[in-house]
Amino acid sequence: MSRTQVPPGTAKAVRVAAGDLVRVIDVEGGQVGDAFAFTDTGAELTEHHSAAHTRAGIDRLFPAVGESFLTGLRRPILTLVEDTSPGEHDMLIPACDPARYAALGAPGHRSCAANLREALADEGLSFAGPTPQPINVFMRVPVGESGHLSWLTANSRPGDAVTLRAEMDCVVVVSACPQDLVRISDAGLTPLAIEIVHNGGTQS
Repeated sequence: MSRTQVPPGTAKAVRVAAGDLVRVIDVEGGQVGDAFAFTDTGAELTEHHSAAHTRAGIDRLFPAVGESFLTGLRRPILTLVEDTSPGEHDMLIPACDPARYAALGAPGHRSCAANLREALADEGLSFAGPTPQPINVFMRVPVGESGHLSWLTANSRPGDAVTLRAEMDCVVVVSACPQDLVRISDAGLTPLAIEIVHNGGTQS
């Protein structure tokens, strides 16, 4: 097993092989994470997890344990195999980006969109397309009967985690969301961690 620390407000990219388990851990509790997944086809990434195609494929706003996240080609890329958190996650809200923070009066603020590009570049990877809509783990945005969205503070506890099985060789990026102007994360910004259990339980 390998473990990668994701400092508050930053992101890390990891490469995983088909069959590996990827665990995203809320180290201190109450921290939202933006997760992205791309098929690992070389330095220039193209196919990636698609929130819209996943919702259409599973008829839910977010997969339940045993269901898969799909790419834009409707292929399973990750399957949710375990969730020790209260189970509230989001797949409607886009990654925070420079335009979002400019509108909030904080130009130059770190963002998940920029974190994604930085984390990929650190691994010698790039993605030329628009920022994919992320898998917002531990993020609480319930939909009311009127269709109204509520932005609630994450209620995940220290050590809570979601575990995903890679259905193909892929690159997973996790951003410990830097959003501190809208209180989606509790008690400021805190770290996340990524654990990888390699296929067969081998250590890296």
